[in-house]
Amino acid sequence: MSRSIRRGTGVRAGINALTVAFVVGVLAGLLLTPDGRAWLSHPTLMFGGQANASATAAETAAVEAPAEVEAPVPTSTLKTRYADGSLTIGVFGDSMADGLWAALYRDLGDLDGVDVVKFSEVSTGLSRYDYVDIQAKSTRQLAERPVDVAIVLFGTNDAQAIVIDGQIHPFGSDGWKAAYAQRVDNLVELMRSRGAEVYWVGLPRMKSSGFDGRMTIINDVVEARMAALGVPYFDTVALTSNEAGGYEAYLSDQDGRRRLMRAGDGIHMSMSGYLRMADPVADRLKADLGVAEAEAVTATP
Repeated sequence: MSRSIRRGTGVRAGINALTVAFVVGVLAGLLLTPDGRAWLSHPTLMFGGQANASATAAETAAVEAPAEVEAPVPTSTLKTRYADGSLTIGVFGDSMADGLWAALYRDLGDLDGVDVVKFSEVSTGLSRYDYVDIQAKSTRQLAERPVDVAIVLFGTNDAQAIVIDGQIHPFGSDGWKAAYAQRVDNLVELMRSRGAEVYWVGLPRMKSSGFDGRMTIINDVVEARMAALGVPYFDTVALTSNEAGGYEAYLSDQDGRRRLMRAGDGIHMSMSGYLRMADPVADRLKADLGVAEAEAVTATP
């Protein structure tokens, strides 16, 4: 009888230890993200909640890394679409994407027939679908407002474990990378299935070396998937670094003038910084729309 009691006590102690470890891991992940306070305002996340209730069949199956095969970038059809009438550009992502939307709206909003729409939401990401399921949310958004172009920027809140079917994949682990890559693939597939051409923007250089390292892990996963899927990917690390390749709040603009490019948190950008990130995206879109060619002809004496 005493052995049974001791055995039961030991099992309960083991379960309690695992529970404590999980909670500590979640809290640590939240504290490492820029929007952690907003996440902490939802207690169901801190104590488990319903882990990935809307996990896809691909996620609940054994997590395997997608093939690292580089695909050719599909020929853009945007020039034809734009010539036929109006064009809607949607910007999807987190708080970083909010700023990117503002910059792209400024760069592209004055083009005839072009509408730049904000679909991004602060404190969201691809790691915590028990908070906001981005796949489900994007499905609803695209049903309500179809887009021709989807520009995506996620990641600043994603340095957290991913839980699929009760299994915890710690951030940066092989299981995490495979699960995150699958969610990236699912999102691109969804947008393409709705007729949108996808462009993905990478995360910029970060002030904290530790946080920068975590964002590098995310960038590496995303860039590999964009190459495999044939999606244009914009690397913004070099664009937001100084000449030595490090973080600096003030950077020189194209005229050589020093401008404040970063927000005080060392994560987000100033408006000048967002415009800096948006420039290559806007240039690529103008080229795909055929606008760049028209502007060049107009500027020729």
